[in-house]
Amino acid sequence: MLFLRRIVKVLVAIVLLALLAVIVTGVSFVYNFRHPQPFSGPDIFNPYRNIDTVHCWKRANFHTHSRVDGILNECEYTAEQTYDKYREFGYDIVTFSNHNQIIPHPAGDSLHMNLYEHGYNLFKFHKLVFGSESVNYFDNLLPLFTFQRQTQIDMLSDEADIVVLNHPLRTNATFDTHLQRLSGYNIIELDSGRSTENEYWDTALSAGNYSFALANDDLHYPERSSAIAVRSNFLCTPTAQYSDIKKALLDGSFYAMRIADYGSGNWDIKREKNRQIPYIKNIGVIDSNIFIALSEKADSIKVTGQNHTTLLLATATDSVGYTMRTDDSYSRFTAYFADGEVIYTNPFARYDASLAPTPFNREPVPVNIPLTALFNLSLLVAAAGVSIALYKTIFVW
Repeated sequence: MLFLRRIVKVLVAIVLLALLAVIVTGVSFVYNFRHPQPFSGPDIFNPYRNIDTVHCWKRANFHTHSRVDGILNECEYTAEQTYDKYREFGYDIVTFSNHNQIIPHPAGDSLHMNLYEHGYNLFKFHKLVFGSESVNYFDNLLPLFTFQRQTQIDMLSDEADIVVLNHPLRTNATFDTHLQRLSGYNIIELDSGRSTENEYWDTALSAGNYSFALANDDLHYPERSSAIAVRSNFLCTPTAQYSDIKKALLDGSFYAMRIADYGSGNWDIKREKNRQIPYIKNIGVIDSNIFIALSEKADSIKVTGQNHTTLLLATATDSVGYTMRTDDSYSRFTAYFADGEVIYTNPFARYDASLAPTPFNREPVPVNIPLTALFNLSLLVAAAGVSIALYKTIFVW
């Protein structure tokens, strides 16, 4: 009977400790979120306005894991081994984004950048953080509320050059309301293999939250053919150094791509085919006409707009143009190829160039001070109550 009592006592203590951790890490600002507002204005923002075709395109993966010091490892391969593997498939830029850890680049200081993946929370609300001097370890263990996620974005944006929302499709408890309200990030990460449509990106764009998009492997298993070189980004940049990469990522001078797993385990075929993938030859806007030209014929090229609406679908072609109407808030191209490759462009969006240089909303989300005080005070009270219960469980019961 005494043994059973002790078992129950330990289990209750563990539950209370877990609850206390959730409460203590729940500290957050509460915001007055803006109502969704589609892009509008007399001008069309061209994310490819600064491309220099002499420097297009360099292939990149920014979400890569490697073996780190310690017992918590999501990858058993060193950064050197993983970097060498990517080079076999024609990648020019490979960066390492281990969880809450910045590591040196295996090719030397000239290619190093301060980059890490933020987040250890239970919902996998992860962010890529570029250019921060150090790792920010604060996280909400259970970021259920939109305002908790916005707090994290604001916190990281204050310290970093670029913040990327990672894999929203695989982030647990993520709803349309999150994507309609969250702002302050620069880039969103595209499909993880479940979808080629990326409706969640359109949910954010349709609410007036402009962002570019990256498609990354999120690599943990470089020995698996189906895990490596199946997502890519193509940057118009003169070098693989961080200063040039940062400029391209902030300008929008890049596109994302889903790549087939050529050979399905035959590494020779995979290496050969990865050197022959289709690419964008030209892209831009003239007056109100957005256009794209590809290196080879696509099965189809789709123009997507507000609320994930298909504005145009052209088949069996290597180029297409679309004249944006005054009520088209934004438009983006998706090109589908016979072997399974998919190209995603950054969106062209309506804005007023006389008021802002881009459609990004850079105004901070207003903090609701009374609700912030009330929310965090309630956490303090709850933490006190759980602490008392924990003390009684351990020392009194």
